[in-house]
Amino acid sequence: MPTSKKELRIEYKNLRKALSFDEIEEKSLAIANQLIQMPIWNKTYYHVFLPIEEHKEVNTEYILHLLSGKDKEVLISKSDFETRKMTHFLLTDNTKIKKNEYNIPEPIDGIEVPSSKVEVVFVPLLAFDVYGNRIGYGKGFYDKFLAECKTATIKIGLSFFESVNQIDDVFESDIKLDYCVTPEKIYTF
Repeated sequence: MPTSKKELRIEYKNLRKALSFDEIEEKSLAIANQLIQMPIWNKTYYHVFLPIEEHKEVNTEYILHLLSGKDKEVLISKSDFETRKMTHFLLTDNTKIKKNEYNIPEPIDGIEVPSSKVEVVFVPLLAFDVYGNRIGYGKGFYDKFLAECKTATIKIGLSFFESVNQIDDVFESDIKLDYCVTPEKIYTF
């Protein structure tokens, strides 16, 4: 059983690659339905990632519908690959979204909101363990962003797959999740 970030990254990219479009939609909807049961809906600012379809990420459109129905302020980000920093913008009816060179859908511009205002973050990931450690693509964007958030910010990973027992090479700078939601289960850390 692989336990290093590198091995797990390869394994989970392959598992994701094997998913069909219908499976992605079905699992993404199941994740959104799990989220409805969580005690997270009394906040105002929610940060959502827009999925990289080519990487078969969780389709967050269902979560966006939930947030819109609950009249929440939704933030989406633009990534700067030089500084590895994310800038967050309010998602409005006028927000224009364009894919960057890495196929990440991003807002072109808009009303900027600081990380310190974010109360709930839905975090993309490839794999996670029973301790709340996550593995992303290894660029460190989310670790940097989550470090800028308040300690009270709720960090929720979204995964198509269940947890692994343990990720061996966790760094002190890696920020743990508070929850991870899969189509079958809500993990609390």
